[in-house]
Amino acid sequence: MSALLADKVVVVSGVGPGLGRSICLRAAEAGARVVLAARTESRLKQIAGEIEDGGGRALVVPTDITDDDAVTALVSATLAEFGRVDTVVNNAFAVPSMKPLARTDFAQITQSVELTVLGTLRVIKAFTDPLAENAGSVVNINSMVIRHSEPRYGSYKIAKSALLAMSQSLATELGERGIRINSVAPGYIWDDQLQWYFGEVAKKYGITPEQVYEQTAARSDLKRLPTPDEIADVVVFLASEMARAVTGHTLDVNCGEYHD
Repeated sequence: MSALLADKVVVVSGVGPGLGRSICLRAAEAGARVVLAARTESRLKQIAGEIEDGGGRALVVPTDITDDDAVTALVSATLAEFGRVDTVVNNAFAVPSMKPLARTDFAQITQSVELTVLGTLRVIKAFTDPLAENAGSVVNINSMVIRHSEPRYGSYKIAKSALLAMSQSLATELGERGIRINSVAPGYIWDDQLQWYFGEVAKKYGITPEQVYEQTAARSDLKRLPTPDEIADVVVFLASEMARAVTGHTLDVNCGEYHD
């Protein structure tokens, strides 16, 4: 891992406390200079501090990816600081409504598509020229929701399915400029948020959090749930030269819960 992204510049949009943080840290550990973009500046500074404490370089750029001017400023700040861009990772996340589509507010669906799909497209369009200069890559974080049709995930599946279709189209359109576009589709991610949720489920049904974990993990081939770092490692791989012939692909990272 230590040299996979040596001297590369990786922009991560949608940096949260779970997977987003892991992507930033693992990219830095692989040698990349990392640009952190999200709305919450305090979180960005905290994660950037972790990168710098580990000997890496990081740039914090508070960004709303639904705003054209903000995304333009992100590109300008990145090029001013590092002079190049090699990979853009799009990890923007809209909390799903968790209601049947018949009872889902259209405004919620619109907001989800605006952030997850159009926000990601806005970022990719803005970075296309600098990415093309270095035969760069894009990694879009999708979701295992594209592999199933479970109740209450309808609005989330609409947005993530559109993100997948857009990613595939962009792989074809930008391939002639040397830009690779790939996706990573996690399922459950064993992070602090999921641990809290499993604790709440355990209370509801009068069982232990460990039993909730075991019942959930039992549906996967490896009988466990992936950690944020394990998913971030796949992102690093797709951003690296080791994946230089991979584009238009979606890599499922779910310990075998679903098979494409």
